[in-house]
Amino acid sequence: MRLIPAIDIIEGKCVRLTKGDYSTKKIYSEDPLEIAMAFEDHGIENLHLVDLDGAKAQKIINYKVLERIATKTNLNIDFGGGLKTNEDLEIAFNSGAKQITGGSIAVNNQDLFLEWLDKYGSNKIILGADVIKGKIATSGWTETSDIEIENFIKNFSEEGIKYVISTDISKDGMLQGPSLQLYKQILDINPELKVIASGGVSQLSDLENVMQIGCEAVIIGKAIYENKISLKDLENFILNN
Repeated sequence: MRLIPAIDIIEGKCVRLTKGDYSTKKIYSEDPLEIAMAFEDHGIENLHLVDLDGAKAQKIINYKVLERIATKTNLNIDFGGGLKTNEDLEIAFNSGAKQITGGSIAVNNQDLFLEWLDKYGSNKIILGADVIKGKIATSGWTETSDIEIENFIKNFSEEGIKYVISTDISKDGMLQGPSLQLYKQILDINPELKVIASGGVSQLSDLENVMQIGCEAVIIGKAIYENKISLKDLENFILNN
């Protein structure tokens, strides 16, 4: 199972929110590159980079941060936040993203999202399935749709999507454990999908539990920044698994 630390960006700085609420912003570093390099120094190969300004503005904003990390490290970066147009996508890939995550666009403009899937392939386009009370949330989690998560994922699975990041918003930043039941449910319906768990990871046993139910990867955010899980812990986990 891949470990994917998260860096969330507001105004070029590394921050974390709680339940996606921008008013809860806490700055952890003025320089996201330093954080990314520390991840790489501990054997981590992947990074989940989120442009929170972009998510709010509905267009890519912090692509210079992406470009800087991509050129100064060898991390495989998946990038999300505010990707709404073909131009946004081109900027993201040209700035060094290996994959992009589309959530709101898959809800609000399914045809365009499927065009991206067709053009770039299922290894480069990740479906973002952010959920609150069983319904898909969009626009940086500021809006909730009427779409049930099971139907949403099944629909795109049938269209050829391979990777899905699913965040239980009620768990995000709460350090209360991941939504194992949610991921088990997704995998029971779509066993062929590469499900990336996100939200709630607070201790090493959470990583073991997510791995046991069959998730392909797990995103770790606040647990790292609040020193609940050390980078050395992650390095050892990688070496032992």
